[in-house]
Formats: sequence, C-alpha cells, structure tokens
Amino acid sequence: LGDYSGYLLTDGYQAYNGLDNVSQAGCLAHVRRKFTDAQKAQPKKKSGRVEKAINFIAKLYGIEQEAKRLSAVERQQLRQQKSKPILDKFHEWLLETQDKVLPKSQLGGAVNYTINQWPKLLTYLEDGDISIDNNVTERDIRPFTTGRKNWMFSTSVEGATASANLYSLVMTCRANNINPYYYFAHLFKVLPTRTPQDDLTDLMPWNFPIDEA
Repeated sequence: LGDYSGYLLTDGYQAYNGLDNVSQAGCLAHVRRKFTDAQKAQPKKKSGRVEKAINFIAKLYGIEQEAKRLSAVERQQLRQQKSKPILDKFHEWLLETQDKVLPKSQLGGAVNYTINQWPKLLTYLEDGDISIDNNVTERDIRPFTTGRKNWMFSTSVEGATASANLYSLVMTCRANNINPYYYFAHLFKVLPTRTPQDDLTDLMPWNFPIDEA
C-alpha cells in the first residue's frame, strides 16, 4: 500500500492494524459468514440467538439495497437515519449475548469477532462511497487465488512478471466493463506502431473506446 492514506475496507486480518494513515472499515459479509457457520453447527433445537444476529444483518443489507441508486451523500444520510439505530441495537444485543454463550463455541466466536471488529464496522456510516462489505474485491481476486498453484511453476521471474501484467490488464478490463478479447485485439493492432519510449496512457483499459468492446 506504500504511503496510501484513506479508507481501507478489509476482513479482520490483524496485520492491517499496523498500517499508518489508514481508516479501517470492516466487512459485514465476514461477520454474517461467522453467524451462518454457527447456524449450521447448532443442534436442531435452535436457541434463536443466531437467527437474531442474522436478522440484524439482513436489515442492514436491506437498507443497502434501498441506497444502491442514491448518490454518495444521500446514501450516507440514509445510513445515519436507518442503519445506525439498527447497529446500535445489534451492538447492545452482542454485549448482552457475550456473557451467555461459551466463548469457544461457534456462536461465541462469531459474537466475539463482531465485537472486536465493531469500530471498523461503523466506518461505512461516515462516507457513502464505502461499501458495507468487500465482496466485490473478493470476487475479483478469486480467479487469482484459485489459479495460483499453477502460477507457482513459472519458469522465470520475467515470465511471472509478464503473467502478472497480463492478469492485471484483464481484471482492469473487467472493472471497466470491457471485453478483454476486444481489448487485446486492439492492442495487437496498435502496439506495433508504437516505440518503447511512447506514452501508452491512451491504451489503458479505461481509455478503450467503449463502442469497440
């Protein structure tokens, strides 16, 4: 991340706590996953506690659906109006439940994880441009994580670097709603007419003519 300063939306990996000049935002999808795992593990006779937590989270996601088409400022205002009261009640419930469940149970682990992440989980209330979770990023890195065992066997550093560059271009096309096939076809036509000293900014995916995609 270099000298980046600003918001950083992540899971609960503690290494991020060592970053300076970063305001951390927590991922509610990871919280939800902890409680759904606890729901799967609980006996058939349900206590109702897991369902209570999942219901809080479902309400928060319902508000995000409502906020999807709003501007960042309007989204932030809606969150303050509707999401914050739900989060306050959720936090109160978490503190009450913490003493009633075994800390090493899956429900206890979900409760403790959420409480430990709580300040970060509130960060998205501050800015309408911050997402409630980092699912978009996780979807984008999934192809890379599933293929990395194959890429361990690049025969040279140069080859690995070339693969990483190509992969970066493909994912940048995806982020800009560009079909990578047409983008690379365009590059193969244009690049032979350029020299290594030329500015290639106009060939980046975000500058690709959308009518050719």
